[in-house]
Amino acid sequence: MAFFGTARGTDDGRSAGRVVETSLSIIAAGMRITGDIESGGVVKIDGRVEGSVIGARQILLGRGGAIHGNVEADEVVLGGDVLGSIRATNRLELQGTATVHGDIDTKSIVVMEGALITGHVRMSEIVGRAIAAG
Repeated sequence: MAFFGTARGTDDGRSAGRVVETSLSIIAAGMRITGDIESGGVVKIDGRVEGSVIGARQILLGRGGAIHGNVEADEVVLGGDVLGSIRATNRLELQGTATVHGDIDTKSIVVMEGALITGHVRMSEIVGRAIAAG
């Protein structure tokens, strides 16, 4: 019995997708990453990323966190600073401590009082198509 996935050598081809979807990557406070990050799961950032964060199911940027690069995910929740464009295919939430210096493309957006946006905000039912046409 495999509690967290299939046993080695018995993979039926379906477990790989589940592992990626449930993965959690954490960039802790005080940690600095230089380079792009690509993930299919959840990425929690309380430190600093000097590069783009792309492909994630969800990106959670903590209050003291910062991303100096582009952000692309299904859902993005920001409490920190982003210097770059954001593409959230489903939902973007800007908490009151968030600062964005770049353009935003999303299907749905929530902006809490105190959040700052310097850039254009484009909302479209199909984000990928809006970006390609723009």
